[in-house]
Amino acid sequence: MTDEVLEAADALVAAFAEGRLDDYFGAFAPDATFVFHTTPQRLASTAEYRALWDRWVAEDDFRVLSCASTGRLVQPLGDDTAVFSHDVATTVRSTAGEETLAERETIVFHRAPSGRWLAVHEHLSPTPAA
Repeated sequence: MTDEVLEAADALVAAFAEGRLDDYFGAFAPDATFVFHTTPQRLASTAEYRALWDRWVAEDDFRVLSCASTGRLVQPLGDDTAVFSHDVATTVRSTAGEETLAERETIVFHRAPSGRWLAVHEHLSPTPAA
């Protein structure tokens, strides 16, 4: 199970880093929820997150340039759910310029009836200064 969750997480992070948005958003269940330190409210679905992303692109020319995942941990919860946490260094570009973000992320994965592991919740927070 741990290896399957790591594969699902790797695919999600790679799609994010490479700008393959259909693959990235396809890694989430439609009813997934999202808590980001950069947004004032919880996002209640993958469609809501995709609409916000599209707005970032339209208004700020937002792009992900790279993303590196380290400190990875999988915590299985039964046979069909697992919590994945890691540190992420993401370089983004927008009309404000280029920036590298240091963040911590938790993603809850659940095995769908098809057997595929889908992300059902994501929580992103800044990495505190040492």
